[in-house]
Formats: sequence, C-alpha cells, structure tokens
Amino acid sequence: MGSGQTVAVFGAYGHTGRFVVAELRARGFVPLLLGRDAGRLRALAASHPGLEHRVASADDPASLDRALRGAAAVVNCAGPFASTAAPVIEAALRAGIPYVDVAAEIEANVDTFARFTDRARSAGVAVVPAMAFFGGLGDLLVTAAMGDWTAADEAHVAYGLSSWHPTAGTLASGTVSRERRDGRRVRYTGGRLEYHRGEGDLPVLEWTFPAPLGTRTVLGGFTMADVVTIPSHLSIPEVRTYMTTDAARDLAGPDTPAPAAVDELGRSAQTFTVDVVVRSGDRRRGVVASGRDIYAVSAPLAVEAVRRILAGLTRTTGVASAGEIFDAPDFLRALSAHLSVAARQDGN
Repeated sequence: MGSGQTVAVFGAYGHTGRFVVAELRARGFVPLLLGRDAGRLRALAASHPGLEHRVASADDPASLDRALRGAAAVVNCAGPFASTAAPVIEAALRAGIPYVDVAAEIEANVDTFARFTDRARSAGVAVVPAMAFFGGLGDLLVTAAMGDWTAADEAHVAYGLSSWHPTAGTLASGTVSRERRDGRRVRYTGGRLEYHRGEGDLPVLEWTFPAPLGTRTVLGGFTMADVVTIPSHLSIPEVRTYMTTDAARDLAGPDTPAPAAVDELGRSAQTFTVDVVVRSGDRRRGVVASGRDIYAVSAPLAVEAVRRILAGLTRTTGVASAGEIFDAPDFLRALSAHLSVAARQDGN
C-alpha cells in the first residue's frame, strides 16, 4: 500500500487522470491534484474532500517546481505529451523524484528516451514513459512472453478492442503526432524506427485471437507506442502492432462519442484483448491479456509502477520502459484484479 505517500498527478482532472487519482487513493497514496485549469481543479478537489490542489502549467517551470514540492513521485496524465512530458520530467529531475506518464504518442516517447536517458541515470531518478495501455502493457506482455530468450526475430502485438471511443486528449495527441509525421507512416523494422510515405490504405489482415474473440479483421501497420518501448531493451528487430478494424473506424469517425461511464468506477463498457506473439526461428511464444476499458486500466498500470519504484522494486534507473525496469511476470500478476493474463502456446 501507499503508506500515505503523496503522489502528484499532473492533468488530474482529465479522463485518465481521474482514474489515476481514484486508484492512488484506493492504494493508500495521497494524490496531489495538479493542472493548469484552476476551475477544473477546484471541481475535482470538491469531489475528493481533503485533497490538495495546485495550479501549474507546462510552460511555467516555476509553477511546476512549486506544484511538486513535497511529492514523492509524479504521474503525468496531461497530453499532448509532446508539450508536457519534457517540462514535467525536467521538474521531476529538479525535485529528485520519479516520473511516470501515460503517453501513447510515439514521437513524445522517442523524445523522452533521447533527451533524458543520460541525465536521469546520472541523477538516479526513474523515468518511465508510456506506462499505460498502449506502450506499457504491450511491453510487459512481450517481455513476459520472451521468458529466457535473449533475442527474437519478431514481436507481434494485436489489439482486439470491442470499440474505441476516444477522449479529447487522445484526439489532441493524435493530431500532434500526425502533424509531426507530415503525412508519413511509422514502423519498427530492421532494428530501427523509420518513417515512410505510405501508399494507399493500411493492409487488412485476419488475426485469430483466443476464444471468445476468435478471428477478426485487423489493420496491419497500425503502429502504436510499443514500437518504442519494446525495442528500448529487447533485441527484436521487427516489432509490429495491429488494431481491429472496427476500433480503428471508431477512432477515425468524426461523430464517435467520448467514453461513457456504465459503472460506479466510471468505466465504459469497452472490452479488450491484447494478443502477443514472439518468434525466434521456428519457435513461438505467446501471452494474451484481457480486461475492460483501455483508459481505466491505465490507472492501475501507472500506480503499480509508482508503488514499485517507491518501494525499490526496480531493476534499473534512469529512463526505462515497463518491461526493463520491472519484473514483467510479477508486475502482471499484481494486476490480476484488473487484467486476465495467460500464456498462449500457439501463434498466428
């Protein structure tokens, strides 16, 4: 449990931020509510009597320094992370406290590794980007699937989402990423991340998920943050991610509504299956995870990361993805209340 430690949540009033605040409280931490909108902070604080809130902005370093005073760690839930990750990491380094974020933006995560690896290691501060459904969970699953393998030829991460009703933050982050890519597509192949001009639509493939999902059409080349987190520590020259076509259509639809809460925890009715297959020569290993609400499940992922860092249950320091800094199988077991995880011997 959190033993009353204070954990700052930047972007606490956002969709994912609210789940993180609730999870921190459930785990015995004391959330410190941060954000740039004073009105939204006051409204959130009113729903959590006794919690302190502080106004801070990513473009005002002094405000971030004041906001993090007394915090044991900070979780950044405020996208687009292209704008917020670096300033909040800088503030965390100045404060000497660990930093965790829920960034799904490929470019923002690349920036974090490129800009802060040496500085964070020298400072002895843990910085864990993409500690969320996209990026963190896939990395943990692939790392667990690898087991005692030191290298593999390919890693495949297939996302079977029943739907995808994006939040305003997801849409804003996607816009920033598209602008940075200037119409290019991104993939991880030949041991490197590369941008290329795509011709036509993404390929439509069939992927056989474990029961009860079964065979579904997916988009190949639907690249997610896993192409940053997985190769950051695993020797796998080809990392490919896939998305069910129905979910991809939801994401792209101009009239798709935001997630709607259907239970007392604020979760939506969305369900997901993440099917991972790694191949080395003619050998394959697989792990599959399933659960509910991709935004809600990011909260226990991020909070468990904070708990382990503050408890010293880490394998390295500096900038590191989930699979590198934590014991992946043990981490996944710790999320059994939120995720169903099982080994899969067959593969696609």
